[in-house]
Amino acid sequence: MTALRPMSRLACVIAAALLALPHDVSATEQSDAKPLALQHIADIPMPGRTSRFDYESGDPARHLLMIAHLGDSEIVAFDTRDERVIGTIKNVSSVHGVLVIPELSRVFASATGTNEVVAIDENTLKVIARMPGGVYPDGMAYAPGEHKLYVSDETGKTETVIDVATNRRLKTIALDGEAGNTQYDPVSRHIFVNVQTRRQLIEIDPSTDAIVARIDVAGANGNHGLLIVPQWRLAFIACEGNNKLLVLDMRTMRVTQSFDVGRGPDVLAFDPSANTLYVAGEAGVVSMFRHDGTRLTKVGEGFLGTNAHVVYVDDATHRSYFPLKNVDGHPVLCIMAPLRLP
Repeated sequence: MTALRPMSRLACVIAAALLALPHDVSATEQSDAKPLALQHIADIPMPGRTSRFDYESGDPARHLLMIAHLGDSEIVAFDTRDERVIGTIKNVSSVHGVLVIPELSRVFASATGTNEVVAIDENTLKVIARMPGGVYPDGMAYAPGEHKLYVSDETGKTETVIDVATNRRLKTIALDGEAGNTQYDPVSRHIFVNVQTRRQLIEIDPSTDAIVARIDVAGANGNHGLLIVPQWRLAFIACEGNNKLLVLDMRTMRVTQSFDVGRGPDVLAFDPSANTLYVAGEAGVVSMFRHDGTRLTKVGEGFLGTNAHVVYVDDATHRSYFPLKNVDGHPVLCIMAPLRLP
């Protein structure tokens, strides 16, 4: 097969600002999705090869964004105020998940290549500990009251529990299915995990590390991505098996809305000051939704760039950050901003 030429920067910007892809991303509740209302701010050159990126996590007070460069087995530290790369943390093998915990001045990363969880000092950007992470450690969440980190072991079908004070593995919780992403809910103070092969959301009590509920998620197929918005008591679930975004009411634990999104939805991000949800997918399609206090509505959708499956949003500036592995032969961090705010 003839290799495809990477999309040019101009083509990417035009596509992001103007194009909607109704043949791939028509919405269940809203079939007339508007074009993606984002403007291009900058492309920042990234170190390393044109290889896959994965999760991002930020410390807004320090203007620090940590980006997992999975294909290069390193984490890129980026200053969002100065818009520059300030360092890299190497030898984090096939890094998937990355989570900044500002109150601890720590960064945790899942090194899937060595099945480890790696602890990093946020001030020095140095690795300070490594601990067992299961068979395929991926997404992570932090329960502050118990000082525990929860790590999705995707193919191991478990949740790994780590004491962040001692950097020791405390427990392995059997999920009886393939683990998707993990999130902490500050209202219930519980951990929630997608179990994508069972089409369930698992609820764990961090005080006992016991599973307290198994919630069947109607309409789910490959429910991998997960984001909880506590002020709305909603969980947003991205299903890569059927290209759906599901809205789960956490008071009733029932799905209340369903939307079609681009192929392979993966990472979700939320801008609380604009009430805007972003869904980024493997096909390079980004969907934007807005909540009016009652319901979620799709407000824009379009192609942003090849493999634009990861997004982080700075709620102070409303800027969104998309690491793209190959733009004109180089990896870049694509920075976008809304064309208009509510």
